[in-house]
Amino acid sequence: MTQGIVKSNPDFVNILTADFKGKGLTFPFITEIQLMECYVAGTTFREDIDKIEPDLQKDDLLVFKREPDNKYDSLAIAIYDKGERRIGYIPKRKNEILAHLMDAGKIVFGKIESKNWQNNWLKINIQVYMRDM
Repeated sequence: MTQGIVKSNPDFVNILTADFKGKGLTFPFITEIQLMECYVAGTTFREDIDKIEPDLQKDDLLVFKREPDNKYDSLAIAIYDKGERRIGYIPKRKNEILAHLMDAGKIVFGKIESKNWQNNWLKINIQVYMRDM
């Protein structure tokens, strides 16, 4: 898949925000901007990854959560599946810009592209997106 902008909602979207004192704003569409592709780091450290794996399907949404107090990496970004289980992390060599975007309030998330077992390692390839209005 090539990187680019995906119009996730071609219709107008009403968004209520506290910044505008409860008045709705109308936007032509919300865009999902594909930022990069990577794998999920750290799946081998999940003792129950073999039990989680059957629930992980192509195109499933993944939630990213910053872990600024992580003792190994202050830019760490944990990855959670739809069952709210941490499955791993954005690789350290790819997390700096994403961490800064998230710290600035941007919505960054992932979608599963593929998964396969390589010996005892579950390799999960993901697409990383930023939602923008």
